[in-house]
Amino acid sequence: MRIIAGERKGLPLKSVPGESTRPTTDKVKEAIFNMIGPYFDGGLGLDLYAGSGSLGIEALSRGLSKVIFVDRDLKAVQTIKFNLKRSQYASSAEVYRNDAKAALRALKKRNLKFSYIFLDPPYNRNSIKNEIESIYHYQLLETDGKVIAEHSSKQELPETIEKLEKQKFEIYGNTAISIYAFKEE
Repeated sequence: MRIIAGERKGLPLKSVPGESTRPTTDKVKEAIFNMIGPYFDGGLGLDLYAGSGSLGIEALSRGLSKVIFVDRDLKAVQTIKFNLKRSQYASSAEVYRNDAKAALRALKKRNLKFSYIFLDPPYNRNSIKNEIESIYHYQLLETDGKVIAEHSSKQELPETIEKLEKQKFEIYGNTAISIYAFKEE
């Protein structure tokens, strides 16, 4: 696993030890950033179910100003901190050990708005629709922001969740990518 593009291109990243996380493959990561970027001019990101932090760190390398990383697994949080230090992005990040639901509530209280929100829960958890609903109701997404959901290709997500519309959808083997943004008026 490595950073694919941007200012830290080629830098290897550590995976979370054990079987508790499923790392995003380089092919899927490249596809995600081709669909939403590929580069950014600042902005705030949220990497929910961050695992190793690979998606958020890739976003920092490609120009996001700051990323908040959330994972409930202690080994994942330790790995994210290690990878942020290795990539020299620790000062552009916040890392929290929390579950997704509680993290979204806490972020609401801070009145933050995100440019990009990455959702990559375990494939056996069908929580993406509920989390996108919370993101919408808590007003966590900028008006031109995007929610990027990585999920099982067997899981079908709705075309519309609240006022967020699925704008792009791709399948890569057993992984699917669904990208949501506000409906264009």
